[in-house]
Amino acid sequence: MDYETVFTQHIHGLRSEGRYRIFADIKRQRGAFPTASRIDADRSREVTVWCSNDYLGMGQHPVVVEAMHRAIDEVGVGSGGTRNIAGTTHFHVELEHEIADLHGKEAALLFTSAYVANDATLSTLVQLMPGTIIFSDAKNHASMIEGIRRGRGAKQIFRHNDIAHLEELLAASPAGVPKVIAFESIYSMDGHISPIAAICDLAERYGALTYLDEVHAVGLYGPRGGGIAERDGVMDRVDIINGTLAKGFGVMGGYIAAKRNICDAIRSFAPGFIFSTSLAPPVAAAALASIRHLKRSSVERTRHQERARTLKARLATAKIPVLGNPSHIVPVLIGDPVHCKAVTDALMERHGIYVQPINYPTVPRGSERMRLTPSPVHTNAHMDALVEALSSLWSACPLSCGSTVRLAAE
Repeated sequence: MDYETVFTQHIHGLRSEGRYRIFADIKRQRGAFPTASRIDADRSREVTVWCSNDYLGMGQHPVVVEAMHRAIDEVGVGSGGTRNIAGTTHFHVELEHEIADLHGKEAALLFTSAYVANDATLSTLVQLMPGTIIFSDAKNHASMIEGIRRGRGAKQIFRHNDIAHLEELLAASPAGVPKVIAFESIYSMDGHISPIAAICDLAERYGALTYLDEVHAVGLYGPRGGGIAERDGVMDRVDIINGTLAKGFGVMGGYIAAKRNICDAIRSFAPGFIFSTSLAPPVAAAALASIRHLKRSSVERTRHQERARTLKARLATAKIPVLGNPSHIVPVLIGDPVHCKAVTDALMERHGIYVQPINYPTVPRGSERMRLTPSPVHTNAHMDALVEALSSLWSACPLSCGSTVRLAAE
């Protein structure tokens, strides 16, 4: 077996499709976000970051930075093990209490990432309830899909945000079988918002648990940053909420919040929790500070929403094909992986604007795009530079002629 050839062929396939990723080597500048330094082999230059999921800039917030420094001074860096073996510190306990309070739940359970939280929880739910059918939205996160697959139970895929189709599937399933409806509040590639209340109505009617992924909404929506479910007044109707500490809260880690027995069962049976070293205590301390700050302060959320609305309006005025939606997500459709990379390369090399191309499998083939993430600290001047750069690329070629786009980017 020529192993080297196998791997080379796979990588060559990605390159030929225009989907091969090259990581940008950047250093964020503390206190100056969205400015960062891009490091090349022979030079360093300033760039403006337009694709960070640190939506509110909390990764740079003085309260969060100070909390991490203080925790390092108090306890050092590492956690020392899994939560079962020396890895539970007071920071973890406080953080879980804070998360449970944020979502109005009895308990919460920390994971190293929201991906792991989805994977571990969904797969374990099926194992704990044999015969479970999971009803999954067609546009769910890869982590949810993987958790459902690993559970090896029955699944039904309902059309994206299609309540009638979901009810049709629920009505056709056996009455006494355990059911879980798994969906997201905000779908991060299109910016769609799910009809949470209507889904909860169906769950109550057909005896299903609801599993809601709020990773692109926690910190950003609701009076205290509890997400879309809090904003819409339906948190108490959702059984299990999945969230992240790495986006709106600007740090790292993931969690679920639910009734105490649900969290305890996942804690006790999910290998992804049992065998993972816990979050570093300084990371937990920083996340704790971020959540506490955003529970009290709406300044960041208000500014963030205004910045997203402003950018969408300016892109539309400039005839840039931004996909309309009711959330903060700003997708700019390109529709071809090679063109998409050409545009993002040109933005970086010519204009010092850092945006990553979004290609398959993150989005379906033919819907390749840029996903812009305005934050409270993106200024009008930053937007001026971005819109001007995109307008110049679009005027050079409106992305219907691939060869010209490549020339424009080179």
